[in-house]
Amino acid sequence: MPFSPAPASLLRALSERGYAEPTPVQAAVLQPDSAERDLLVSAQTGSGKTVAYGLALGSTLLGDAERMGPGRAPLALVIAPTRELALQVQRELEWLYQAAGARVLACVGGMDARREQRLLSAGCHIVVGTPGRLRDHIERGQLDLSAIRAVVLDEADEMLDLGFREDLEAILDAAPTERRTLLFSATLPKEITGLARRYQKDALRIAMSSRDEPHRDIEYRAMPVAPHEAERAIVNILRFFEANGAIVFCATREAVRRLQGNLLERGFAVVALSGELSQLERNRALQSLRDGRARVCVATDVAARGLDLPDLGLVVHAELPHDAQVLQHRSGRTGRAGRKGVSVVLVPYNRRYQAERLLNTARIEATWTPPPSAEEIRNRDQARLASETLLTEPATEDDLVGARALLADRSAEDVAVALVRLHRSLLPSPEELTPQPERSQAPARSTERRQPRPANDGPSEAGGGGDGSVWFRMNVGRANNADPRWLVPFLCRRGHITKAEIGRIEIAERQCRVEIARHAAGRFSSSIRRPDTQDRHIRIEEERAGGRPAPKRAGPPRAKPAVG
Repeated sequence: MPFSPAPASLLRALSERGYAEPTPVQAAVLQPDSAERDLLVSAQTGSGKTVAYGLALGSTLLGDAERMGPGRAPLALVIAPTRELALQVQRELEWLYQAAGARVLACVGGMDARREQRLLSAGCHIVVGTPGRLRDHIERGQLDLSAIRAVVLDEADEMLDLGFREDLEAILDAAPTERRTLLFSATLPKEITGLARRYQKDALRIAMSSRDEPHRDIEYRAMPVAPHEAERAIVNILRFFEANGAIVFCATREAVRRLQGNLLERGFAVVALSGELSQLERNRALQSLRDGRARVCVATDVAARGLDLPDLGLVVHAELPHDAQVLQHRSGRTGRAGRKGVSVVLVPYNRRYQAERLLNTARIEATWTPPPSAEEIRNRDQARLASETLLTEPATEDDLVGARALLADRSAEDVAVALVRLHRSLLPSPEELTPQPERSQAPARSTERRQPRPANDGPSEAGGGGDGSVWFRMNVGRANNADPRWLVPFLCRRGHITKAEIGRIEIAERQCRVEIARHAAGRFSSSIRRPDTQDRHIRIEEERAGGRPAPKRAGPPRAKPAVG
């Protein structure tokens, strides 16, 4: 069997689970030169590393035996950064070691510590836990490490990012020095290699991934969108891909609550994960995703650390990640264990350059496309309906009786129309989005510095420039400290346009005129009509053909306006 030389009881468990071939990291830890050694493994999340270190521990815990002896003090300790990951690891090791008769306990924050104490006292073979809870049990004398033969640090880079270095060092110092130490990490920054040098002996380094290496099984898409249409775009993305599981990342708890509410209102089966939820609420949300009652999870970065959800085929970045590492960590929730996944980055028009720089830093080649349109979604729905198993399964006698009764009173076309309507009624309706200009679909950016033109150097006719542009005027000028340095970002924010779509700016004493590219003028005009809570006193009007209307007399204060 390809998984040899793992113990026979583990091989049976793998066979029953349908494992035919090991993943690269699983094959690497089973090589003869890995046996009974400390291991320093860099492997991406979702590469099958939990089973990998479970197999690597097999000979250490079982030797030549097929089953464990009576459970007393634990023989192995697995440390994970989050409650969710620790509980997931416990489940994985339970089925892997079930035939070996192993007892696997979890000790995690947010759960009943007294119950954990009773289970530890009753004896076990493997303990999986989070750093803080494990250290607490050790210091209270409730977790006996005297028999430990191996310690595993899972997602070590995340544990250091979360500030667990002191807890990790306390646990490792308390464990017997004669033990195996297996360190698994997605990346190997100097903090991790320093930890390895201190606590590992003659460690074998297994490099399955390099630092900042993009996930190969993930298709990246960048989708420019008007900021006010971001939530509608998310609706269409979820509808277009129709993944069995999807996670949408937001920056704050408030954004999570708002988006979850909007998606629920539109008919999606959605749950939320944020730091304010209790452990019971988090467990219920995760169980809903695992058993299929919910198909979408809206979460913050912190709440989603260490999540491993089955069949997660889609990740949506509702807000741009802060850096390349966050982008890769979020996206790594999909494309796991050989499965393909899609990661969609929503890019507000006025943050195009920031998104390009983020993708370049992460060394990710994303396909730039507009969000799916309502028409594209309806076409895809039609194709899905045509391939439904309902249309291909053999008919039963009851099915034929019902079909003939319908066709006795209705035409075949009427019945087909009813089927299409029924199919649509079960799905959230797609959203109509503002068409995007062609130029926003290619990641190009003008590098020329824009200079304001003199007031007497205007367009050939009012209301539109001779080069395919539209002119707008604002009721602020030099008297209000109007300056291109704040006018440009203000116009991008208010009009949902990019810097490249702004042409000439003419600044007079009490007003200014702004040239907007014609392909963006409709979007700009629609956006500026919406109320603005930040700068209510600033008015923007499109110039009418045939003349330049004077601004209304109710002028703004002379202080420089705040543009956010």
